[in-house]
Order: sequence, then structure tokens, then C-alpha cells
Amino acid sequence: MMKAVLFDLDGTLLDTLVDIASCVNLIRAELDLPPHPKDAYKHFVGDGLRELLVRAFPARVLRGPGLRARARRFEELYEEHAMDETRPYPGVARMLDGVVRRGLPMAVVSNKPQRFTEACVDKLLPRWRFAVVRGERPQVPLKPDPTAPLAAARAMKTAPRDMLYLGDTSVDMRAARNAGMFAVGALWGFRGEAELRASGAQALIRRPGELLARL
Repeated sequence: MMKAVLFDLDGTLLDTLVDIASCVNLIRAELDLPPHPKDAYKHFVGDGLRELLVRAFPARVLRGPGLRARARRFEELYEEHAMDETRPYPGVARMLDGVVRRGLPMAVVSNKPQRFTEACVDKLLPRWRFAVVRGERPQVPLKPDPTAPLAAARAMKTAPRDMLYLGDTSVDMRAARNAGMFAVGALWGFRGEAELRASGAQALIRRPGELLARL
């Protein structure tokens, strides 16, 4: 029986794809580059802001100070537009309510920059208390390194083996396995069943409500 639940954010609790794609495509337009299709961003996200930009832009615009400049511009745009279209996935509210009814502590661990992770949780998931909300921070390795998930486990005073980790990408499944947590793949998110299975998912669910049977 699980004693705590750790959630990824983008593609798991929140559908953030449109706002991320819009902000990056605005930068591409400023550089006279054509937009990427929205669905392309399903494969660009997941490994932090730097990797998002590396995947979304040609190398020539990221050379020298280019990467830092693109990152600053993205943060400016995302500050304004992070929640234009972003919403919790259907069924997430009921899932979180079910976890709360079982008395289990919850955490969010994301590779999204810390301030945006906190803002999205505070404004879009205000009904629920998360014991830990961790995003990308200086000197802390990104997932799939287990540092952040294990820090969340310590904060909740829960052994990793007693924690369920729900995420939607190979990064999440590997982070869960690296941390010794039970890895559950969310099939409504950004990646598909084959990737999740190949990266170590121990269970897959098609709808948020199915999580409750795994607790």
C-alpha cells in the first residue's frame, strides 16, 4: 500500500502544451523562423528549459550568448502567458480529491523552472495542499536524476519504496525507478505507451481516476 504520491506537473496534472508552444513560436517568429506544430512540443519538453530551447531552435541562433538570450525571452513571455490556455486535465481534480480522502501526502516535482512550477500549482491547483512543490533550481540536477524526488520523500518522511510516482514521459519513469519509487505512466500526457514501458513504467493508466486503484 502506498503512503504518499509524487506527481510530475506538465503532461500529468496540467496540459501546458499550448502555452509553451505559443511562447517558443513567438520567439521563432521574432527570429524569422517558421512555427513548429503544437504536437512537436510533446517531444521538446520534459528535460528543462535549456533542452526545450536546444530542441526547438537551430544551433546557429543558440551560439555564444544566443541560448541565454532565448531563455530570458522565453521567461519574459511565459511569465505573461503561462496560464492563457493551461488547465488541469479532465479527471485530475477527482483524482486529487481521492488521494486526499485516503489521507496520503502529495508532492509535485517538475523540470519546469521553480517559479513557474510554483505559480502554476498555486493558481491552477489551489484546492489541494502539496507538501512539496519542486521545480528546476540552480545546483539541483534535473530528473531523471533522483535528487529532487528523494528530497521530496525526505520532506514527507516517507520511504521511497512506499511512494507512487505518476508521470507522462521517459524522464519520469527513469526518475521514479532511480529513486526506488513505484513508477506509473500517465497515457493522457505528452508521450506514448511504448516510451513509458521501455523506460521502466511498472503500471500504466489511461485516465486520472485509475490512479486510485493503485494506492
